[in-house]
Amino acid sequence: MSRHHVYSFLRFLFVIAVTILGAIALYYVSTVTYPFIIAFFIAFLINPLVDFLERKAKMPRWLAVIVTLVVLFAVVAGLVTLLIAEIVSGTQYLAHIVPEKFQALVSYIEMFFAQQIIPLYQDLAVLFKNLDADQQDTIMNNIQAVGTQIATTVGQFIQHVLQNIPQLLAWLPNAATVFIFSLLATFFISKDWRRLTGIAQTLLPAKAHKSGKTVFRDLKKALFGFIKAQATLISITTVIVLIGLLILRVDYAITIALIIGLVDILPYLGTGIVFVPWIIYTAVSGNIPFAIGLGVLYIVVLVQRQIMEPKVLSSSIGLDPLATLVALFVGFKLIGFLGLIIGPVVLVIIRTLHSANVFRDIWNFIIGKSTP
Repeated sequence: MSRHHVYSFLRFLFVIAVTILGAIALYYVSTVTYPFIIAFFIAFLINPLVDFLERKAKMPRWLAVIVTLVVLFAVVAGLVTLLIAEIVSGTQYLAHIVPEKFQALVSYIEMFFAQQIIPLYQDLAVLFKNLDADQQDTIMNNIQAVGTQIATTVGQFIQHVLQNIPQLLAWLPNAATVFIFSLLATFFISKDWRRLTGIAQTLLPAKAHKSGKTVFRDLKKALFGFIKAQATLISITTVIVLIGLLILRVDYAITIALIIGLVDILPYLGTGIVFVPWIIYTAVSGNIPFAIGLGVLYIVVLVQRQIMEPKVLSSSIGLDPLATLVALFVGFKLIGFLGLIIGPVVLVIIRTLHSANVFRDIWNFIIGKSTP
């Protein structure tokens, strides 16, 4: 093996080691600096509005940042207040209607037991008495084993829930601390954005700065495109659900549609969190036509999500629809539902690094070729 190949192999190992160590360092650093990472992304998102207020309204940058944060907080607080008001109103309605529906469900269950379960039990009891003693012992042991397994599973679930309550209560002060630090850091980062970017430019080599600028620009475009795509998908789901509920003459259709639209952030099973229990309840309570209508609406929502998601993501982020579909599937298989978000993001990062010639520069470094 020539000396050139040995050096290329050593440089290849160096790149792999730097990549792995950088990922590990980034992970451990992010566990203690995540409030400031959150602040950086918030500052990154509000920067266009801050620049607009600074340029058009002739505000000092610090005042433009404060106004933007106040507006952002007011919008979020207003949406949360509106949602809570709608939920309270819907809850009051349910408080009047649920007892009646629950009584009807209890009557249905009683009738079901009287007409189906008790005759079946009597038939099984007759069959059980005709079995041999060994067969009876085997059946009883299996029933006891199933009962023990169910009791153990339920007990462990209850124990897990009770054990997590103190952790949840302990998390609240930490969440408040993270919120305060993130808010303050957002203000300072956004206020000194130009100075911080200038420092980054002086610290980075010219070539790294040029590549980094390209990556940053493309990621910014992809990030806003991804947010736009998700907002579009959620809006489509909300409108479809609202139309379907109005056709089915459901009370508080707007509130229910908004809630289903919000949970649609969790792809595929997001809307199922509301639809599946609702369909099961209406079917068991005997309202079969309404259950069928909800089932059809749920299928329509699922189908449109499957069809529209790759198309909307590809058009908003600028990715090929097939590549987006592959990224969605691979992300789902590797990580689960979170992979449906991470998959396209990783694809965007790979494409951005490729367009910035980062991979080409790394390869040239490995083979020892100088880059222009």
